[in-house]
Amino acid sequence: MASGRRTKGTSRGSGWGRTLWAVFLLAVLAAAAVVAFVLVTPFGPSQETFVEIPTGSSTVRIGRQLEEAGVVRSQYAFDAMRWVTRGTLKAGDYRFDHPATVSEVYDRIRRGDTYTIEVTIPEGSNMFDIAKRLQEAGFGPSTEFVNVARHNTALISDLDPQAKTLEGYLFPDTYRIGPKDEMAKIAATMVKRFRQAATQLGLNRDVHNLVTTASLVERETAIDGERPLVASVFQNRMAKQMPLMTDPAVIYGLEVTGQWRGGIYASDLHRDTAYNTYVHAGLPPGPIANPGMKSLQAAMHPAQTDYLYFVAAGQNPQGMSRFASTLDEHNRNVAGYRKAMKKAGGR
Repeated sequence: MASGRRTKGTSRGSGWGRTLWAVFLLAVLAAAAVVAFVLVTPFGPSQETFVEIPTGSSTVRIGRQLEEAGVVRSQYAFDAMRWVTRGTLKAGDYRFDHPATVSEVYDRIRRGDTYTIEVTIPEGSNMFDIAKRLQEAGFGPSTEFVNVARHNTALISDLDPQAKTLEGYLFPDTYRIGPKDEMAKIAATMVKRFRQAATQLGLNRDVHNLVTTASLVERETAIDGERPLVASVFQNRMAKQMPLMTDPAVIYGLEVTGQWRGGIYASDLHRDTAYNTYVHAGLPPGPIANPGMKSLQAAMHPAQTDYLYFVAAGQNPQGMSRFASTLDEHNRNVAGYRKAMKKAGGR
């Protein structure tokens, strides 16, 4: 009988053990399911949500920010990803606009996939044009950028001690800009890009005059093959002490002095601004726009010609500039241009 009681007690103990073990396994499985759900199931906003991660933020702080913004379900899941992967997280502005897994969110921050706004600055844009584009992209009033371009000349003073503004050195390119970047930082980025282009071209002497010439070339023709020819006209005219008589410089002078009326008039050719190349001989006091690589190359290596005149491509319905060595030839080109304009207008 005693032996029978021991067998019964053992059976009861074994039953409780199996029950506890089953409960434990179920708890583990349930916990694993919860973890898997948190880690694998996409979560987050369906509309645009921005999170700014300051420099020096800890993983705990980042996870808390993401949870509070509704980007991840749990900051602890984000902490776990950091513990497992041991990656380095990068500060910046991040944009989330669709549900994602914790690993996807974590990987974006590890890679520094920050939110930026793309702004394209075309060749030949001046600081007023750039300022307008930045304003339209949401970076603040255009006057703020113009003010920076007019006063932050220390950014380029080593290359061009004569520079009165950053005009000419705000290199045309496509930029990806942080939504909270200040105008001064944006201008500095553009100047840095100019320096890279200058190094690539070997532009390290007579920078002021070459960039000024390149800006004139840029505004006179958009045809790459014509740029060295246009540069040669300016070179030849200056060698003969002839005024350059280039309309884009006149227009720039009017913009700088607030006299630009949206079109150039005969009276404007006589307005005494520093950039009026009909009134003043030689190059204008500085660049009138921001030239690209081709125009900089043309200014550095103008074609060898005896041309002294040209009718700009932009004024020719046929899309090509007309070059001449004599005034008589130039007058014939002008007459041909006017005839072509009249014909084009009659279509």
